[in-house]
Amino acid sequence: MAVGWSQDGAVQDQIDASVQDAVKLARSRMPDGQSLTHCEQCEEVIPEARRKAVPGVRLCVSCQAELEKRETPLQGINRRGSKDSQLK
Repeated sequence: MAVGWSQDGAVQDQIDASVQDAVKLARSRMPDGQSLTHCEQCEEVIPEARRKAVPGVRLCVSCQAELEKRETPLQGINRRGSKDSQLK
């Protein structure tokens, strides 16, 4: 049941939009193309198992972990179309 200015299903629409945004971001970060045999950053050998598991891999596990630490995490709230976001 909707309350206030929102339509029926508006909350679920926001949840679906958040999930779709997260999937789109994850897909955009996935490597593609041919895997490298050595890491782009540290020149460490990338194991064959990793190259097979992640097609297009360009970084070793440790460099990939460091890159992921520096990336900005997703915000947990999708305020698209939210009445509150228009008031601020």
